[in-house]
Amino acid sequence: MKSAKAKVLHEIAGRSLIGHVLGAVKEIEPLTTAIVVGSGIEEVSSHIQATLPSAELIHQKERNGTGHATRMALSQIAGGNGGSVIVLAGDTPLLTGLTLKNLVKVHKESKARVTILTAELSDPFGYGRIVRGVNGEVMRIVEEKDCSDFERSLTEVNSGVYIFEVEDLSTALRKISTNNSQGEEYLTDVIQILKDENKFVNAYITEDYSEIFGVNDRIQLAECAALMRDRINYQWMKSGVSIIDPMTTWIDLGVEIAPDVTLLPATSLYGKTIIETGSVIGPRTTLIDCSVGQSAQIIESHCQSSVIGYRAKVGPYSYLRAGTELATDVKVGAYVEIKNSTIGSASKVPHLSYIGDAQIGEGTNIGAATVVVNYDGVEKHRTEIGDHVRIGSDTMLIAPVSVGDGAYTAAGSVITEDVPAGAMGVGRSRQRNILDWVLRKRSGTKSAEVAKKKQKS
Repeated sequence: MKSAKAKVLHEIAGRSLIGHVLGAVKEIEPLTTAIVVGSGIEEVSSHIQATLPSAELIHQKERNGTGHATRMALSQIAGGNGGSVIVLAGDTPLLTGLTLKNLVKVHKESKARVTILTAELSDPFGYGRIVRGVNGEVMRIVEEKDCSDFERSLTEVNSGVYIFEVEDLSTALRKISTNNSQGEEYLTDVIQILKDENKFVNAYITEDYSEIFGVNDRIQLAECAALMRDRINYQWMKSGVSIIDPMTTWIDLGVEIAPDVTLLPATSLYGKTIIETGSVIGPRTTLIDCSVGQSAQIIESHCQSSVIGYRAKVGPYSYLRAGTELATDVKVGAYVEIKNSTIGSASKVPHLSYIGDAQIGEGTNIGAATVVVNYDGVEKHRTEIGDHVRIGSDTMLIAPVSVGDGAYTAAGSVITEDVPAGAMGVGRSRQRNILDWVLRKRSGTKSAEVAKKKQKS
């Protein structure tokens, strides 16, 4: 990955690679889950503790292969008892719980000692090949680097997912060697050992070959992310959500969307965003951990950790920062930034304004280019604006300050003191005109030329 971050912690659809695997595993309700960690032990362990606190963590200080890792895990969790154990890799984010359930079912019904999850790939490069006998039975798995020309031509590949009987696996792991091109203990060698002992080895071919895709670099991460995007979008469209351009719409797994929501092109929904019915989101809109009420409309905007109320309209080019709460029928227009502020029902901030650390009542209109000056260089301060207030364009509200119900401020004012209810706040100097200033100070310019002509006429 060429990253300071451990590979399994890279994310797709708002969840780490290993988080996806654990999500699939959870659906089969295992008695115990053990995770073998090599590099990045501290950050991976911290992530696992937050994701699945019950998991057993095992540190593989010397990475001697998949067989070695499996033996370490088995010795810690199995204790020599019987039963079955599933072995998976931590970097296969597209694997589903349904496929694991089918794998378990096939294994139990066939009474196999091991069942391998496999897939048919048109380009199997890099994967271990499944070698079958004349009757179709699984004979062995051969890693790419150890394949003969014939074995390399095979298209059925090993997914790296197995279900073993614990007793057989434990015995076979003690017999594997490092006599291979990488000098490691291959878990795949267990298959040959069991075959030599006349144990039944079965294979279940997954219907969706993409489920076995692993991530080893940024290219594969992007490929898997696109496949996950398509899978998520498909499910939402089946559930009654209109996605106009699925190719440019990205939705995290933690997002909740009601039927009859419309997502326009280039929309991204991240985190724990919730969107209620009838809302229209996009185009070119990003929502992170937002709650959107019924029939709201958000156009070409970026919103984070905000509440957007019923029938509210946001955008285009609005920026809602953390702590923003918009009530019913609020309008936030073009080039408006709002942070940590509450705006009451039917109030409007139509354009070119900054509202920070403020509380605005109902039915209030904030004129263009208004700025709530909430920061004095050391601390942030609150501004309170009442109901049905009219803030004139280009007003500077120097916090802490309040504007009472029904009050006005004159355009171009700097408001440094509270404005009582029903009053007009004026905070600007009287205008004066300096006659002939352009003729004296800017003689020879176009401005001076047209002014002189106008005076003569």
